[in-house]
Amino acid sequence: MSIVIGLDIGGSTTKIVGLKDGRLISKERVKASDPVASAFGALGKFLSQNSLDLKAIERVMMTGVGATYVRGDLLGLKTVKTAEFRAIGLGGLFVSGLREAIVVSMGTGTAIVRAAEREVEHLIGSGVGGGTLLGLSNRMINVRDFEMFNAMAEKGDLSNIDLTIGDITREELAGLPANTTASNFGKISDAASHEDIALGIVNLVFQSIGTSAVMAARQSHLREIVFTGNLTLVTAGKRVLNAFSDLYHVAILVPDSAEFATAIGAALCPL
Repeated sequence: MSIVIGLDIGGSTTKIVGLKDGRLISKERVKASDPVASAFGALGKFLSQNSLDLKAIERVMMTGVGATYVRGDLLGLKTVKTAEFRAIGLGGLFVSGLREAIVVSMGTGTAIVRAAEREVEHLIGSGVGGGTLLGLSNRMINVRDFEMFNAMAEKGDLSNIDLTIGDITREELAGLPANTTASNFGKISDAASHEDIALGIVNLVFQSIGTSAVMAARQSHLREIVFTGNLTLVTAGKRVLNAFSDLYHVAILVPDSAEFATAIGAALCPL
């Protein structure tokens, strides 16, 4: 069987995957100054990296905000736009190996869907996401580079930033450990370093997303929550999400290739 390409086209970054017989064979990421250039660049890089010619490609399935800027077929290949929420759901199930789950796509903003093999339903979205994280970082500690921010957050100390349950009461609250956040940035001190602030931003963003995801899971009577998107690369953020597992008795999954899940889902979408 020929290869089906999945493209998740963002404003300047495109993720591309190839599926053959339902199996992931390759994944790449390409940055460019605009989404059209990014899409063409990703497809060209994919063909080159895998030593393929155009005849090996059956079709290209694309999604993402940047897909609206692409007109016609890419490099003469049959090119189809797919619904992003459906791609998010199908991709989340693929990378997690689940048949039904809440799938959370953490990109510039956040989308939360309930996904099953035959149905994907968009539940809610949030403007809190990667754009929030880097925007606050840029304004508060003058760091815009994602990798640098990620490394700084690993060295931070939340005790200089967040107010916890243990800070405001000596009595134990049922179901809430003393280190549970009572107020994000509620205890920021003059001694807080840039690393501390970076970790505080991570905690704020991921707790906001995690809370929405847990509420969506409860509404849908599901325990499994799959997190996907570029923010899954934030190491400290994954620890925040894992804490939700114990606190709210849900199963938190951040699978391998989670940042490519939407591109994978696009390739899986039926014509």
